[in-house]
Amino acid sequence: MSISPQFRIAFLYVALASLWIWFSDRALGALVHDPAQLTWAQSAKGWFFVALTGLVLYWMIGRDLRRLAATNRQLVRGNEQALRVLVSAMDIRHKETRDHSDRVMRMAVGLARLAGLHGEALLSVKFGALLHDIGKLAIPDAILIKPGKLDEDEMAHMRRHPDIGRELMEQVDFLRSAIDIPYAHHERWDGGGYPRGLRGEEIPLSARVFSVVDVWDALSFPRVYKPAWPEEEVLAYLRQAAGSQLDPRLVELFLANYPDIKALGMAHPTPSPELAPA
Repeated sequence: MSISPQFRIAFLYVALASLWIWFSDRALGALVHDPAQLTWAQSAKGWFFVALTGLVLYWMIGRDLRRLAATNRQLVRGNEQALRVLVSAMDIRHKETRDHSDRVMRMAVGLARLAGLHGEALLSVKFGALLHDIGKLAIPDAILIKPGKLDEDEMAHMRRHPDIGRELMEQVDFLRSAIDIPYAHHERWDGGGYPRGLRGEEIPLSARVFSVVDVWDALSFPRVYKPAWPEEEVLAYLRQAAGSQLDPRLVELFLANYPDIKALGMAHPTPSPELAPA
């Protein structure tokens, strides 16, 4: 039977306090006989006890918090490993390039850091980027991997995947904070996107960050419906899309740090425990 941290701390505090009162009262009674000096000694004893137990409690609480933080990091890593298995299966089904979801996740996290996101917000970017297309699990293969242009009905069906992704992620407690990217990464800066037609800064920052990376990746690598573009043309497209499709400030930030952000995408995928909340 395990003992809870709060019970252990409270029990030790009461035990130490009882022992201190018992022995110190008797020691003072034996050593101090002047009532005035005894009063002063009792006060000094009390303040010493407060300081000592405060230090002990500080150490004990800090130790338990460190243990809880380590456990939390393990849970986050376990969740991430489970998500990576799902994402790998999704990429295979979508016939995406190898490590597509992991690549855009690493680049999105890098750009998000530059945009000022940190802590829990950065972890939400990480999970949201990994699962950005989770709603496509409900899209039939005939539409999802069709080599040619989608017709109007097929496009309408495809455009349901952000709503489906939101519905799926809302069912998982630790993914609710990461919904913004799957739900809003097809919104446009000029308001012409979907599913809600958000405009400008109405679009969540994490989704705007991811959209820049996602457009770069979609153009830079071959898909079933198109070959890869030359790098110069990809960067030129991003400049043209700034202020219409994409947040111009984030495009500028991406281009200004392009070699470093691209290097993140090309790196071998590894777990990132430093993104776990402390």
